[in-house]
Amino acid sequence: MNKQVNYQASNTYDTLNSLTDHTKNVWLVFHGIGYLSRYFIRLFSSLPPEENYIIAPQAPAKYYKDEQYKRVGSSWLTRENTLIDTQNVLNYIDAIMTSENIPSHVNLNVLGYSQGVSIASRWIASRKINCNALVLISGGFPKELTKENFLFLPETTQKLHILGANDPYFEKSKVIAEKSRVQDILPGIRFITHQGGHELDWKTLQPLL
Repeated sequence: MNKQVNYQASNTYDTLNSLTDHTKNVWLVFHGIGYLSRYFIRLFSSLPPEENYIIAPQAPAKYYKDEQYKRVGSSWLTRENTLIDTQNVLNYIDAIMTSENIPSHVNLNVLGYSQGVSIASRWIASRKINCNALVLISGGFPKELTKENFLFLPETTQKLHILGANDPYFEKSKVIAEKSRVQDILPGIRFITHQGGHELDWKTLQPLL
């Protein structure tokens, strides 16, 4: 018999720079599978520190990545208990944003990389977050989300879908189908392709900088 219990849990997250009166942009960035937030957040160190404050949540499921049990990675979700785990993750993100208390006058940019795309998009959709930018990089869009889930987004929200031309995880035929579906769900989204692989390419983020 499979049972369920509710309990209180704790998790860490990482930030970069300081949230001050000079901050213009807050970036909520979700790493991909295998990352730890403290390493992923370093990818954003090139942003001007006075104007940009970065928040990197940490995926809750940790595992060893090598046979020597030295390198640790993490994962947001799996196909096991996906609905329960999704709600736990979304509640965790809510707690982060409550703790950070982001002022309303700054720009909120939400970025998901690889597996983080599924978390970023689900959080935006379920919590009806009016972000200034939604950036989806090298990740699949959740199958259960539809156009109706994002009707609340204002036309001013910038929406970017970024993919490497040599990304080994995406077949060309699947990319074409995914683009068509995402374009229907998020009208006005811009599709950007760079010549790299499964990576975060800063040049493609220039429209937001």
